[in-house]
Amino acid sequence: MKKITIAIDGHSSTGKSTLAKQLAKALNYIYIDTGAMYRAVTLFAMQQGFITSDSFDADQLVANLNHVFLSFKFNEDLGFAEIYLNDENVEDKIRSIEVSNFVSKIAEVSAIRSKLVQQQKKYGIDKGVVMDGRDIGTVVFPDAELKIFMTASAEIRAERRFLELQEKAPNITFDEVLKNVVERDKIDSTREDSPLIVAENAVMIDNSELNKEQQFNMILDLAHKAINAV
Repeated sequence: MKKITIAIDGHSSTGKSTLAKQLAKALNYIYIDTGAMYRAVTLFAMQQGFITSDSFDADQLVANLNHVFLSFKFNEDLGFAEIYLNDENVEDKIRSIEVSNFVSKIAEVSAIRSKLVQQQKKYGIDKGVVMDGRDIGTVVFPDAELKIFMTASAEIRAERRFLELQEKAPNITFDEVLKNVVERDKIDSTREDSPLIVAENAVMIDNSELNKEQQFNMILDLAHKAINAV
């Protein structure tokens, strides 16, 4: 059976990564979480003091990108690849609200996007890949055989994210999470370099009223149709 490239874009907290993992497992494809890559660079910037709540030294971060080494290693117990920053597993660290608050600012920097997009393109050379992010169908894989754009209302996305964060950050409030979701939407959609837009020929999925099983079955069906059309 021929393999295809599946690009999944969309707003933050729409469940892109969860869906992409499920889809990759069902199709026996490679899964790449590009959002994790930007989050890992954000974590590096935080560790080095290049970004704080008061300042962001983008020039210093760009000058130190040669000290950022990202890789994915498959975790058999979890069933997906986890991200490593300079040989350290940072899969949990990058999911914090602190990283979420800064990641869209990091992703605005063209030099960072260029470096990561170059790496992302290499992952898809042999097809058989599911990749999710903000610019996969528009920039990384504009010729992908299947493009999905996922969305939902800001309130519903914030509620999902709030429930996710309860264990890791019990003191966080819903209003804080909603503010983060709205701010990220604005930054992602208005940045000059590779803004978040619906790719040409993308199938838009509003999952506000869909459960995970309904959403997965819908997109798995789209994937099978795209594969059979090759």
